[in-house]
Amino acid sequence: MIGAAVLIVAAAVWILLRRPAAPGGETGATPVAARNGPIRLAGTVEATRARTVFVPRLAGQNAPTLVITHLIRAGSRVDAGDPLVEFDPQDQLRAAADRRADVIDLDGQIQKKRSDQAIAQAKDQTAVTEAERDVSRAKLKILANDLISKVEAEKNTLALEQANAKLDQLRRTSALRRLSEAADIKILEIQRARAQRALSYAESNAQLMSVKAPFPGLVVLKQVWKGNNMAEVGEGEEVRPGLPILDIVDASSMQVRAQVNQADVGTVAAGLPAKIRLDAYPELLFDGKIELVAPLGVASSMTPKVHTFIALVSIQGSSPQLMPDLSASVEIAAPLMTKNVTEIR
Repeated sequence: MIGAAVLIVAAAVWILLRRPAAPGGETGATPVAARNGPIRLAGTVEATRARTVFVPRLAGQNAPTLVITHLIRAGSRVDAGDPLVEFDPQDQLRAAADRRADVIDLDGQIQKKRSDQAIAQAKDQTAVTEAERDVSRAKLKILANDLISKVEAEKNTLALEQANAKLDQLRRTSALRRLSEAADIKILEIQRARAQRALSYAESNAQLMSVKAPFPGLVVLKQVWKGNNMAEVGEGEEVRPGLPILDIVDASSMQVRAQVNQADVGTVAAGLPAKIRLDAYPELLFDGKIELVAPLGVASSMTPKVHTFIALVSIQGSSPQLMPDLSASVEIAAPLMTKNVTEIR
């Protein structure tokens, strides 16, 4: 019995040693074809060119809300320059009228101030001229001091000193008054510049009350918080500045933002053709092409070892049903690839 067991073991060892090595030098490693079927991805349709319309923020004002007076319907197709949304402009027009009145009033104040200053300057110049004449007369009297009494000569000298002092005082006073008048004009001009700036803000705010389409496209109304629910805004509602109201998207240029799992990212490459279907309209079929595969993946929430990569797939053609935020499926005919897989036997 023992001899028979030894013979069986020896035969098994001889068979193992006689088995040919697999290519690549690894025992048991044979070429196995990789997955040959198409790769299917899930994603969301988005526009390559889009613009979000916000409630305008008013320059120079702290308006808490604006009232929508006109809002285009969702799904409408518009051309460049078509009105999208309009707000009540009464407050902005009233503010512009008030600022315009302020500018006109300050213009009148500046003109009146300059007229008053011209009159005062003429008066000061007349007083200076009269003082200069007094100095000249006093100087003429000084010339006769040698011919008159000493007392009269001292009076003439004192009169000349007083005339010179008065002339110097009038000149200094006139110069100081001119500086003060220039400062008054400067203050009014600064006030007018501020009023003009406020008028420009008010006029620009009035123009912001009508928002027009920047390019041809499709209108998609956005969901906003209303109480405890998400809903679209409507005409007659008050909205706060900075709130996004709608998107205008170029429906002629759409793409799918799809997710590629870690196992398939090696076979999905830019340039590969694809077929795209919309989950809401399965009868529609679009041709597409892989435009970009993100080089970095995002770790899964379940485990950091599994990553998901983003692929952008362009859509060729258009349809009225092709709109952003629709879920879509992408089918990619991946090329046949082979790899070495170690088989455990």
